[in-house]
Amino acid sequence: EVLHLLHFEKGFFYSAKELMTRPGDSIREFITDNRIKHMKPVAYLILTSLLFTIIAHYFHADKLYNEKENLSFGKSHVASLIQWVQTHYGYANIMMGAFITVCVKTLFRKYPYNFFEITVLLCFVMGQGMLLLTVETLFIPIIGAKLYTILLTTISIAYPTWAIGQFYDRGKAISYIKAFVAYIAGYLLFYTAIGITGVLADILLKSTGTH
Repeated sequence: EVLHLLHFEKGFFYSAKELMTRPGDSIREFITDNRIKHMKPVAYLILTSLLFTIIAHYFHADKLYNEKENLSFGKSHVASLIQWVQTHYGYANIMMGAFITVCVKTLFRKYPYNFFEITVLLCFVMGQGMLLLTVETLFIPIIGAKLYTILLTTISIAYPTWAIGQFYDRGKAISYIKAFVAYIAGYLLFYTAIGITGVLADILLKSTGTH
């Protein structure tokens, strides 16, 4: 992957270009027969997540999340888990992807794609989303924290909706509606699981007198 990282016809930049211009077609091609030019999906997701983490830390964008979580959850284990997610986006996105995969498979069950193929789809889609957020973060000194947060939320939802909808059937509006619902449902399920785990940890440690 490193040898082909800087090639526009192969590797990272090729994947980034294809996922920006024709995500549905390029991911279908990867799944069916053309896996040589693209960077591997999990590697792509982890690399772009790492880039976002580094850039967000450098431009202090991560402080926006930490302050928000501290105000909402204090020093609870829920806040600790969410902060872990925000500092380990690569692994967290893979875990979140498992929840979204189930939702996508459920809503698009008439299509022939299995869980492995949907996981490939989501790794590419979520990876490209992280790359877009990385680019946005570069402009935070210009656009400011408030607009940055609004754009971050918009990109986080809009790109996956468009890419997943295009992957299944670009010509039908219902495809994009299902993609939106599946992505949001998987996202909420993931953070619900985070919340339940954190609350149970707080209750368990409180009952045993452990801090």
